[in-house]
Amino acid sequence: MTTTTLAVLVPLLPFLGATAGLLLGRTAPGFVRPLAVLPALAALVLAALVAVRQGGDQPVDAHTELTPTGSVPIELALHIDGFAALVAVLVAFVATCVQIYSTGYLRDDPRYPSYAALVSLFTSAMLLVVYSGDLIVLLVGWEVMGICSYFLVGHYWETPEARAASLKAFLVTKLGDVPFLIGLFALGTDAGSFRVTRVLGAVASGGLHHPTLIALLLLAGVAGKSAQFPLHTWLPDAMAGPTPVSALIHAATMVAAGVYFIARLLPVFEASSAAMVVLAVMAAVTMTGSALAALAQDDIKRVLAYSTIGQLGYMTGALAVGDRGAAVFHLLSHGAFKALLFLAAGVIIHAAGTNSLAAMSRMHGLRERIPDAYWTMTVALLALAAIPPFSGFFSKESVLGAAEHVADGRTEHLPGTAGWIVLVAGLVTALLTAAYAARLWLLAFRGRGTEAPDHGRQPLTMTVVLWVLAIPSLAFGGLAYRSLPGWLDGRDLTPALLTSILGTGLALVGGLLTYGAWQRTSALAARAPLGAVAAHPEGDAGLVEAEAIATHEPAYGDIAYAPDPADPGRLLLGPLHRHAAAGFHLDALYAALFVRPVQAGASLVRFLDREVVDTYVRGAAALPRFLGAAVRRAQTGNVQTYVSALLAGTVVLAVAVVLVATGA
Repeated sequence: MTTTTLAVLVPLLPFLGATAGLLLGRTAPGFVRPLAVLPALAALVLAALVAVRQGGDQPVDAHTELTPTGSVPIELALHIDGFAALVAVLVAFVATCVQIYSTGYLRDDPRYPSYAALVSLFTSAMLLVVYSGDLIVLLVGWEVMGICSYFLVGHYWETPEARAASLKAFLVTKLGDVPFLIGLFALGTDAGSFRVTRVLGAVASGGLHHPTLIALLLLAGVAGKSAQFPLHTWLPDAMAGPTPVSALIHAATMVAAGVYFIARLLPVFEASSAAMVVLAVMAAVTMTGSALAALAQDDIKRVLAYSTIGQLGYMTGALAVGDRGAAVFHLLSHGAFKALLFLAAGVIIHAAGTNSLAAMSRMHGLRERIPDAYWTMTVALLALAAIPPFSGFFSKESVLGAAEHVADGRTEHLPGTAGWIVLVAGLVTALLTAAYAARLWLLAFRGRGTEAPDHGRQPLTMTVVLWVLAIPSLAFGGLAYRSLPGWLDGRDLTPALLTSILGTGLALVGGLLTYGAWQRTSALAARAPLGAVAAHPEGDAGLVEAEAIATHEPAYGDIAYAPDPADPGRLLLGPLHRHAAAGFHLDALYAALFVRPVQAGASLVRFLDREVVDTYVRGAAALPRFLGAAVRRAQTGNVQTYVSALLAGTVVLAVAVVLVATGA
């Protein structure tokens, strides 16, 4: 079987699994789980074979014209280089883990068949994006992922949060997709083709007439799909969906699509220095802002959501300094440990038996009750904080090293400003990332909230997947930075000494500061009686109040849970905590700038339609209605009345004739 045939089967198998799952979900429920797991597993095996055959050498290209358009043709095309081969393996690997995990996590969910089918379709769409060699076919997979995310985020549609989150995710991403579509058409028109290879050839020969405009239009779509500032606000709310869906979206699909798109078409963006600076600024704001927001969140999944936004900021930062090898390296590394983080969080939620216990301030005694999640999440958090020798250290240092290389002016075709922006923001974010990772670990596993009921051991399918994902989270980076350069443009991925020392040192500082703040707030909370507030004097070097919450909010049945008042995030952020917890009020800003004006305009249109347009319509109908009523009154059905009227009319006519004759 040729490599091209294998590559075609990789996205096709999950699609067929999704179709069969939807058709057989009700009539043959026993086939649902095999149809969910086996196509994803087969796609993983085939994607690995394609990667082995491609070997990081010349890209695998194949194409056939889909339909004549009269101008720019649309083709079914494959373009599989080292980037595509590796990312496809990641997508299939994470999707397989999610499907296996979901068989236990959603074993009692009546809508599991449709859920599993949508996950398979989601996987197929992302694999289509990865392998596609034509931008219009890529767009099909891009939009199918948007539809799948809408349904999967709204899986628990009975809750208003899930309905609102799915709608928000759909609308915000569509807001970016409109300019993205315009940019794709402009790019295809300038290049004379939608084929990736021909587009890149046109860029190399200087064939793009509007590189800055095209790059900025495409960046809008990337910002929406990959949740980058300012279109990132949908991702934290998307946590209303099932936790395995969150793992899939954050680790391998949807948000990874935007980063992968820029990596594939990076020369298009490099053709415009302005676009690269905009990309660097977007990455810097995203990194630092999301890390601050993560440090203030109480819901464990929202912490991880903001973490994903920040780590995607690292990837776009690497692309802003022209190193797509570092960006894809971090994409691969992040995919493993972020999937592990979300699935471990799912075990925590599953142990409590309800989504409402995702608040870290209400967790207690989880270390002993779910040791598998404890140890594997510890590994994933160390990888997230970029502590050596875990995988995140190597991939994150490759990003910082690339930024330092550009900042020093050693890359002539890229602006040094972009390098400095990414480098400084990346180092600050390294400190903040370690801080919120340490905070999550302390509150989740050493918290002092009221203990929830023990719902027994977790299904084996869930715990096994955690340990499978822990292996690449621990070892992938150390192995990959030596073996992957041939797959990733031949760039050296060895960590640089200066950025390694700075990044690791700042990460350790962030972790130690968080631990010290946690000890301080724990001591203050222990001295404060329940319901009291121990306030610190103003100006005491960033100290804030340690609250002992008196109101116990019911979270499971009629049992009340007391939040843990020892939250180091309040102490570290000080007066910034309230704003960071609200995502720096961007949702409120967008509501004021866009939502309310649109609603006001809709109200005005409704008023004009009802009170103005309908008035003319009602007026036009009033006269015929009046005349009809008059005629209707004359039609009484009484024969005597009709004869009398006839005689009266005859008399009137006779008199009129006489008068006329006399006058004549």
